[in-house]
Amino acid sequence: MNLRAIPDSMDPTTVGSIDTELDRVSREHRVRIRLAIESGSRAWGFPSPDSDYDCRFVYVASLDTYLSPWRTRDVIETPLTGLLDVNGWDLAKALRLLVGGNAVLIEWLMSPIVYRGDSAFRDELRALADEVADRDQVARHYLHLGARQWRLFGGSGSLKKVFYSLRPAMALRWLREHPEAVVAPMPLPILLEECELPADLVAAVRELTELKSRTREMGSGGAPAPIAAFIAAEFERARDAFPKTSGRDLARAKAATAAFFRQQTIVTATG
Repeated sequence: MNLRAIPDSMDPTTVGSIDTELDRVSREHRVRIRLAIESGSRAWGFPSPDSDYDCRFVYVASLDTYLSPWRTRDVIETPLTGLLDVNGWDLAKALRLLVGGNAVLIEWLMSPIVYRGDSAFRDELRALADEVADRDQVARHYLHLGARQWRLFGGSGSLKKVFYSLRPAMALRWLREHPEAVVAPMPLPILLEECELPADLVAAVRELTELKSRTREMGSGGAPAPIAAFIAAEFERARDAFPKTSGRDLARAKAATAAFFRQQTIVTATG
């Protein structure tokens, strides 16, 4: 385990509690945690003073677990404790969802905040994601997620919730401007920097981010006009730019992910 990237802004006591919880999960569930990262607003680059700590991890179970005819759960969930939310997926589940177009594992692989992990594992899994993930399906994941949140916002509501639509919309914009890429950066500030955007939009996003960073309650109201127009326009463009795919041949993707899974179970069994 040679990965560790914790910003100074994170509370060291809380980080210590997460480390303790990850140690407990490994010991009690007899699994090897290959990567544990921060998800949610802290990793996306727009935390509030009272934001939760959303630790997510990918684990590999013992070889006995995979060779048994009796299925076990492929998710480990721990009780919510204060601001701590610590949950993880079995590698097999993560790979199935990756091939199916779910962007969650991709998000985890791109998180700038890492509690622990193996750099070779992350690098190889990132390369695998680039190889097997379907660009249009990943984009449709962002579209579905962001458009749903935008409908729930309904034009006016808690300003915090604007970010739940803004970040997927920005990821869609980044993917449109980088047509050879499958995986978009995770932090909102990087998405802003790497896209060609109107100055008034960038200013509005930075102002809203700054407000969220220093207040627990942002209040309610409509999204700033440049942001609202951007979100609506990006979701509309994405419906044509990233069409629904059907009948995709998954043989190669399944073979590549199966080979990676077998390699990692052997590493765990012999490590």
